[in-house]
Amino acid sequence: MPAAINLSRFDLATLRLFVMTVETGSLTAGAERFGISLAAASKRMAELEAHVGNALLARSKRGVVATPAGQTLHRHAIELVARLEQLAVAMDDYRRGAQGHLRLWANTSAFGGFLPDLLAAYSAAHPDVRIDLEDVLSEDGARAVATGAAELAVIGENTPVEGLQTMVCDTDELMLLVPAGHALAGAKSVPFVRALDHDFVALGRSTSLTRQVSAAAESAGRTLRIRVQVRSFDAMCRMVAAGLGVAILPRAGAAPHAAAMGLQLVRLDGVWTQRRLLLAMRDRNALSGPARAFVEMIEQQVAAGDVTAKRVPHRS
Repeated sequence: MPAAINLSRFDLATLRLFVMTVETGSLTAGAERFGISLAAASKRMAELEAHVGNALLARSKRGVVATPAGQTLHRHAIELVARLEQLAVAMDDYRRGAQGHLRLWANTSAFGGFLPDLLAAYSAAHPDVRIDLEDVLSEDGARAVATGAAELAVIGENTPVEGLQTMVCDTDELMLLVPAGHALAGAKSVPFVRALDHDFVALGRSTSLTRQVSAAAESAGRTLRIRVQVRSFDAMCRMVAAGLGVAILPRAGAAPHAAAMGLQLVRLDGVWTQRRLLLAMRDRNALSGPARAFVEMIEQQVAAGDVTAKRVPHRS
């Protein structure tokens, strides 16, 4: 019978390298991200495989993928690495005088909508908590939570969230944005299929918002004609004002820019226009105090009717 694995021989640094290698699909990329040479990374991986007694990575010319044993190790290693990073951040916060750390990643829709006001209220209620906030794609936010880089992420509802817990944190209405004098300006509402006759300004094709609109176009048997791709709601509105196309945005994110630039928001008919954002987390019961307080603040605002959202069980 093989001897039991010696827990004291597990090296947290090597486990971090293993997680990075699996996430990038490349030992070379994992080594670069970890900041060591490829030879040193290969040596660490060989020692780890010898210790557990199983091959952990299947290697090919296209890179590496985790073997069944590697997938099991990866799942548990993510937990360990996440806890280690949280420990380091927490101790660094106390050393700097902060009373905790909120690590939150969010997509463009959140930044353009409900999030700034919510964070202002949170900061006022918890002035000693340091906020680490990043503007990212929804997929990157979900991945950050899964790997422990962030505790919470605000993502689009159509984002894969395997293994994560989610709650709806904001609901908005998608509307058509057009310049004054446009053929669709002045109407109380416009059929979605009619809007599809025009060129569009959009966020990148990989963003959850553009995927949602593109999927709606495909359901109508049409293709979204994207003429310009930009990275923010402000840039989208500027391109619409310049006459480069129309756009579909959440009302909350578009309204301030529309008012400032003389643009018009028009309701859309014949398509599902609800835009829901989710707050993703690994395990609510394991959240830090600052993250738990943020979740509770969202729930309080929902209960008070300040945010159009409701908590729902969501796993996939």
